[in-house]
Amino acid sequence: MFFLMENIHHPGKQDERDRLRPDHRDWVGSGGNGLCSVLIGSALWNDDGDAIGHWGVLEADTLADARTFAEGDPFYTQGVVADLKLTRLADGFQAQRISERMSPAIP
Repeated sequence: MFFLMENIHHPGKQDERDRLRPDHRDWVGSGGNGLCSVLIGSALWNDDGDAIGHWGVLEADTLADARTFAEGDPFYTQGVVADLKLTRLADGFQAQRISERMSPAIP
C-alpha cells in the first residue's frame, strides 16, 4: 500500500531541524530500518523560504508500519513535528513512475 505522509513542524524549530537533518536522512534512507520504502519526499517551505514541514510518499505493508516509520523519524521523536498526517493513496497509484526511490523497496 502507498501513503502520503505530511508533517508540519513547530514554529521556531529550525535550529533543531538543522541539527537533526543528518539523522533524519539516515532514517529515510533506511526506510526506518526496513519498515517501509520511501519513494520520494521533500521539505515544505513558506513564502519566505523557511522550512515548515516535510512530506513523503511511502510504501508499507500496513498503515501501522507507515505510522511506526513516521513516528520513528528523529524529527518526530525529538519534537520538531507538530502534526503528522498519513493518507492512503489509491490502489492504482503508479509508483513505477517514480524512477529512483529514496530507500530500498520492501520485499
